[in-house]
Amino acid sequence: MAEGLRERKKRQTRQYISDVATGLFIERGFDAVTVAEVAEAADVSVNTVYNYFPAKEDLFLDRSKGVVDRLSRWVRGRRDGESAAAAVLRELREEVESVSPRIGLMDGYAAFMRVIHDSPALRSRMWAIGQEVVVDLERTLREETGAGPDDPLPDLIAGQLSWAHGTVMAGIGRRMLAGGTPAEVSREMLLVLDEMEDLLSDRVLNYAVRGAG
Repeated sequence: MAEGLRERKKRQTRQYISDVATGLFIERGFDAVTVAEVAEAADVSVNTVYNYFPAKEDLFLDRSKGVVDRLSRWVRGRRDGESAAAAVLRELREEVESVSPRIGLMDGYAAFMRVIHDSPALRSRMWAIGQEVVVDLERTLREETGAGPDDPLPDLIAGQLSWAHGTVMAGIGRRMLAGGTPAEVSREMLLVLDEMEDLLSDRVLNYAVRGAG
């Protein structure tokens, strides 16, 4: 369905407020900037800011929903004969190989990560997002495999795959903060992915193969 004028204007307003807030946070630090200051800089009311962003953290981590369901989307889109783990590792590898800005391989990401590093509130929110990823993926794995509520495997596999994804994302963040270029970090993380795959057991690597059974 085509996006209507009202929806497009709302999306553009939301993005504009987030962009203004992000600029302020990068310049002064997350904790030093108030929502009222964001509203003033964006020329909107404080109520308008909260209508689009329920919490201050949402202004900076405004794309968290796309992170929460990323692994589930990869698992649902796995190929015939491909397991859940193989799909996640393949997608991660493709993102790293292509030096994708979607996973932080871009100029300017170090400044973004520095804001998170310096803010306990944002670090706490990042941890919470990580927990949401596990819950969302567990639910997807149960749906995809037909596992019953007492089957522990979806929870265990979700934890393993979330660990792999989280390790890659954290590694990119640390390396970019340390001054690495996107191309350099990409090469390093491909080696990390190889090591991670070697650490995963056959049971994890062969779970939820599409078309099996």
